[in-house]
Amino acid sequence: MSLDIALLESSFAMLAPRAPELAERFYSRLFEHHPAVRALFPGSMRDQQRHLIGALVTIVKGLRDGQKLDDFLRALAQVHAGYGVAPEHYPIVGENLLAVMRELAGSAWNDGLERAWADAYAAIQAIIYDELDDRTGG
Repeated sequence: MSLDIALLESSFAMLAPRAPELAERFYSRLFEHHPAVRALFPGSMRDQQRHLIGALVTIVKGLRDGQKLDDFLRALAQVHAGYGVAPEHYPIVGENLLAVMRELAGSAWNDGLERAWADAYAAIQAIIYDELDDRTGG
């Protein structure tokens, strides 16, 4: 799968000024639609929201350096596994992340952005799943 890196970068730059709102809205929506995952998170979400934005920034910056991005995502998968995040949680994270990005982008969101971010998340998820398989011997 070939990612549209320029489109991902430019659309993320468009959303970056609203990063705190994106993180807050993401977790709010996630817990609203999937209340069972709330138990995986700390009581105060302030640090978690910063971690989400930091991870998104690192991912977007890493799009042009596949090995660096791969290393980051594999480490992220290991950390999340330690917190009890399971493979079935990743699709709901992607679903909610794209929904919030779509919401915040408003009329600037289009089919091209939807496809670019869906492809990017699928690629991210594939690396994470590969790491989880490696950890479990799967």
